[in-house]
Amino acid sequence: MGCIQESGETMHPASSDPPSNQPTRRDFSSALVGLPGAGGQKSGWEPAYLALERRGELAQRVHALQEIYKQCRLCPRRCGVNRVKGEKGVCNSTAQLKVYSAHPHFGEERPLVGRGGSGTIFFSHCNLLCVFCQNWEINHRGDGSLVAPADVARMMIRLQESGCHNINLVTPTHCVPNIAAALRHAIPLGLRLPLVYNCGGYEPVEILRMLDGIVDIYLPDCKYMDGAVAAKFSSGASDYPEVAQAALMEMKRQVGDLVTDERGVARRGLLIRHLVLPENLAGTDSFVRFVAEKLGRTTWVNLMAQYRPEHKARQYPELARRITVQEYRQALQWAAQAGLVNVLTQ
Repeated sequence: MGCIQESGETMHPASSDPPSNQPTRRDFSSALVGLPGAGGQKSGWEPAYLALERRGELAQRVHALQEIYKQCRLCPRRCGVNRVKGEKGVCNSTAQLKVYSAHPHFGEERPLVGRGGSGTIFFSHCNLLCVFCQNWEINHRGDGSLVAPADVARMMIRLQESGCHNINLVTPTHCVPNIAAALRHAIPLGLRLPLVYNCGGYEPVEILRMLDGIVDIYLPDCKYMDGAVAAKFSSGASDYPEVAQAALMEMKRQVGDLVTDERGVARRGLLIRHLVLPENLAGTDSFVRFVAEKLGRTTWVNLMAQYRPEHKARQYPELARRITVQEYRQALQWAAQAGLVNVLTQ
């Protein structure tokens, strides 16, 4: 999610005539059997992290990730600060975990929400800091409370007990070591839900490889396809396009296409969010071509129409308005021309 709007808001491009295009979706219900219901489990499926825990590999990963806090390279900015000693880089975070909220969320994509909701945990601060961030109080200002990994583990269990279909880690990039530690606390408490890695797409492949077998569902943004645009609107992250594209390819390698159960609830796979910006600043035409050519036409994509000027966006004339119906329809047309077959329009 990062700095973009939540996908479930009932917002449309600036017109009383919302797009009539309907998403094309493929049914993967036969791909998995015996999947758990909301908060419950059946034999035949389990989240990937349980196998790592049984082999002792999860403990090794947690230790290796915790060591990175001492010279931080958790995101591509590679600030190199010692967060254990309280030093802060671009994300303005130490090695202490900070959480804004944890609750069932019914505004995410349909495969994540189902009937029981997505169990979202919003982590404070962010490594991208987009000028149009909707959640700027959380990501920029850092609202939230300091918690221990064991506290986050109990949050996970409460979300599972409330009937959520997954644990949705929102803006996790800069606090991956503590999240992994929380997971180890949660497993003996009975956690059995898939983990959703809900990020801004600005992820180093090195760290993603350490998450292989931990994360079940990747939910990244792909914000920009032009480095100059990324640098202008996301705190100088001029390498965002190439970093994000490499990250998406690694995510796809790990988990493949999105797989759902017989109710359409996601259990594993990749779902990419792309927020359509005014004047095609996000490079939507290039984005859909990249997905089709490098990730495959069956890759699930959410083309998001709900951009609105937030935070500092009105300081930039090109971002100071919502998108038009015509701009969004053009985005859908580009996706169809690229041959994408699993396009959501939430």
